[in-house]
This record gives sequence, structure tokens and C-alpha cells, in this order.
Amino acid sequence: MAWSPSPIAWTTCPDDPDNPGVPDGECGTLRVPLEWDRPWGPSIGLAVARHRAADPARRLGVLLADAGGPGTSGVEIPLSPGYFSPEIRARFDLVGFDLRGTGSSGYIRCEHLPGAPGDEPAGRAQFEALRAYSRQVITDCRARNLPVFDHADTAANARDLDAVRRALGEDKISFLGTSYGTLLGQQYAERYGDRVRAMVLDSTIDHSVDLTHFVGDRAAAVDELFGQFVAWCDRTATCALHGQDILATWRRAQANADGMPFPHNWLRDQVVADMRGPDWDDVARVIAETAAGRSPVRAEFEYNYDSVRLAVVCQDFDLRIRDFARYSAMYAEELRRSPIMRGSPIGHGEAMACLGVPGPPANPPHRLSIPRAPRILLLNARYDPATPYAWAVNIHRQAPANTTLVTYEGSGHEVYHRSTCARTLTDDYLLTLKTPRHDLSCPA
Repeated sequence: MAWSPSPIAWTTCPDDPDNPGVPDGECGTLRVPLEWDRPWGPSIGLAVARHRAADPARRLGVLLADAGGPGTSGVEIPLSPGYFSPEIRARFDLVGFDLRGTGSSGYIRCEHLPGAPGDEPAGRAQFEALRAYSRQVITDCRARNLPVFDHADTAANARDLDAVRRALGEDKISFLGTSYGTLLGQQYAERYGDRVRAMVLDSTIDHSVDLTHFVGDRAAAVDELFGQFVAWCDRTATCALHGQDILATWRRAQANADGMPFPHNWLRDQVVADMRGPDWDDVARVIAETAAGRSPVRAEFEYNYDSVRLAVVCQDFDLRIRDFARYSAMYAEELRRSPIMRGSPIGHGEAMACLGVPGPPANPPHRLSIPRAPRILLLNARYDPATPYAWAVNIHRQAPANTTLVTYEGSGHEVYHRSTCARTLTDDYLLTLKTPRHDLSCPA
């Protein structure tokens, strides 16, 4: 007899003083197999939340959403009143769940071990020291977070997503994935394409990239964004660097930052964090203060991204760097494509975090194949520091028959909430299933 999920026992969601959400939200737990290839073995509980359609007479079905990260809680989305438009909230049951290793679904937390080497080794000895440290971190983190640590890749999460669909009693679902959540959508469409009613992928991960492109494409993207910042500052009188030689000021800021008692490249990391908005005013402020010898406040992650990426990203991509020669070639290409910013903290950081992971990835990268899926809407900013525009174009090329690309002609990471044009196109598609047959552009 095949495995089948039990219905979710819905209850009132617990109070969260930091995120009061909506009063009529429902929460529950769905138990799924820890290993999908052994469905009768141990199980794991997934936290699930739902907000029922406000207009049940016109209900269109279920819309599941995932905001990516990895590390972002999925249960917060249906409980957040402003995430979707009133019409979407009226017509759909909104559902989200915490993926494995996040939120209340086996939260993965690693300890910061002392003695961390820098992640830009200058020689073989430094490379081997970094690899030994990475192995120690991963071994320690895995031991603290078994059994979920070994079963948190996106392919497993895609099977969990279908278990949620089945537990809800739905024949098909609609899905909106953002950032790393787009990989969840892609893998669901690959395996369960005939269960998709509609799908929107906002700021797209390209699961086909190798190590060189995983790091290099993101490095090129942050340099392109710096160019957009310079153009903004030149035309904006309130920019803290207006009228200055911005590149020269940036070089001076980099030199000062390298001499401050903070981790290497902290200035770049702060600027790239601001680029996700983008918050150009803060980019200018940070550069100006650092160039003047002052150290501005640095941004920190507020969720367990640094921990959960070891169990997710390192198993979704082949980021194993076999030796210092391979690292040197990767890093040279990164700097060639990013001479201004000196690379991307996301691409480089994830590759080096995965340095000590043993064995091949559990969910090997591959080209997208979705012959059974309906037409999917792809959204991407032309200048995105986290998911480069080139990745969205490449995904579109891999599945030209059933994807439509909407380009936001501006800067920042994630499109749905920043562009009225893209939001209108997305909502119309989700409501009517009508997608343009030709790619579209939305103004910045």
C-alpha cells in the first residue's frame, strides 16, 4: 500500500508579538517520511499555516508560497496581510509551510567554532586549513542536527510540497516561489508538473550552473549593480557622494575597511546587502563613512541561513572544490568578472562554506525539464545581486515552450513586491491563467 498523508488538524495559530499577522489564520503539523525512498521509516513534522479564501463563493483553489532563503519561514506568508493583494487573498486559500531545517520543521542551528580562517586563501596551506575548518564545522553541525541535516535538500522539500497538496485534498495547486523558493517550484514542476495549476518564479535560481557560474555570475551581477548605483548617485543631489569620483572613493573605502578590525570584505558585504533593496542612500552613506575612516553599522542575517545552507545549498549544487588549483582558477574568474566589488558574498561564501562537505550532492544540478507543467511566469530584475538576470534568461532558454519572462528594468532582489506592473501581471495570471505568449518588460 502506498504512503498517504493524514489530514492536517488545524488549530488557532500561536500568538507572535513580533508578527501579529491575521486573526483568522490556521496552523497545524503534517508528518512526512524523513526519507522519501523509505516512506515507512522515521518521519518529520512540518509546520503548516493557512488563511482561507476571504470570498469562498469565488474560491479558485490553494496558492502555496515560499520566500526562499534558505532559512525563511514559510508559515509566515499566509499569516502576513500585506504579502498578497486583497483579490488574491479573497480568491485563494493561502498556504505556507516551513521547509526542512527552518522555522518549526526541525530548525537547523550550527555553532560558530573558534579559529575561523579567512575564506580567500592565498596559498595551499591556507586552503587546506580552511578545508579542515569547514569539515569540522559541517561535522559538528550535522551531529547537532541529525536526522534532518541529512535530508533537507530541495528535492526532498518538493516531495514534501506534494504531500501538503495531498493532505489538503487538492487536485492541483498554484505556487509562488521567491529567490531560493524558485528552485522548490522548479523541482516540483519537474516531478509533479501535472499537479500545477499556475506557477510564478520570482528571482530565479538556475539549478544547471556549475561552480564557475555559481560564483562568477553573481560576481558579475554585483559589479553591474555598482554601476547602477553610480548612475543613481550622479543624478541624485541628495546622494552622499554626489559630485565625487565615486570609484576613487570606493577604492579608498575598501582600503580603509581592510584595515579595520572586522572580517575581510565586510564593507562589500554591507553594500551588497543594501543592493538587495536597493537602498542607494545607505550604500552612499556606508561608502562615505568608511572612506572617511569611520566604521558604519553592519547588517546581520536574522534567520538561520548560515546554518541551513550547509544542509540545503551544499546538497543542491556541486560546490566541491577538489584542490587549491581549482580554487585559484575559480577565484581568478570571480575577480575578472568583478574587479570593482571583488566578488559576491553570496556566491563565494556559499562555495567556501561547502568546501568540507563529503561526497557528491544528494540533489545534483541539472537543466530544467518540465514537459508536463503549464506555462510558468518568470520574474527577474535586470540588476539583481543574488539571482542574476542571466539565470532567469537561462531558465527561460531551457524551457522556452512553457515559460514567459517578465523583466523588471530596475535594480534589487525580488520583483513581485516592488513593481506594480509585475504584480498586476502576476495577479492576473494567477486569477485567470492567461499568460502573454511573448516576454514582457516592466519599467523601473
